[in-house]
Amino acid sequence: MKNILKLSLVVAVLFSGISSYAIDGNDYILHVIKENGNEITFGLNRVTEAKLVIYDQDGTVLYSENASGKDGILKRITFEGFPEGTYILKIEDSVKTTKHEIIVSYNKVALSSKAISTVYKDNSSVKNTSVAVR
Repeated sequence: MKNILKLSLVVAVLFSGISSYAIDGNDYILHVIKENGNEITFGLNRVTEAKLVIYDQDGTVLYSENASGKDGILKRITFEGFPEGTYILKIEDSVKTTKHEIIVSYNKVALSSKAISTVYKDNSSVKNTSVAVR
C-alpha cells in the first residue's frame, strides 16, 4: 500500500511539472492557415516585426521581405514559377531565427508548421570587455 502511495505521489509530481511548463512569452508560433495550389497563407502570432527569407537548397535567396503587423503577421506567398523541390523559410525576429521547410510539388505547396531549426539570439550587450590570448 505504501509503495502504491509513493508511486502515485511521484506520478502526480511528474505530471504537475509537465503541465506547468510554460513557453517563453516572446516565442511565436507559425500557423499554416491555407494551402491552396501554388499559394500558401500563414500567420505568426506574438511577433510584430520579422524578416522573412525563402531560399533554395543551394542557399540562393529567392524571396526576402521585412514583414510587420500590429498584433502579429499574416502573410500570403505565391510559389507560381518555382520549380518542384524543397525550400527553406527563414523567420528572424529580435529573439530568434527559425527555419521551416517548404515543399513545392506539381500544383501544391506544403509549409511545415514545425520548425526544422531554431537559434536564439544572445541579447546581452557586451561593452568594454577584454579577451586574453595566449
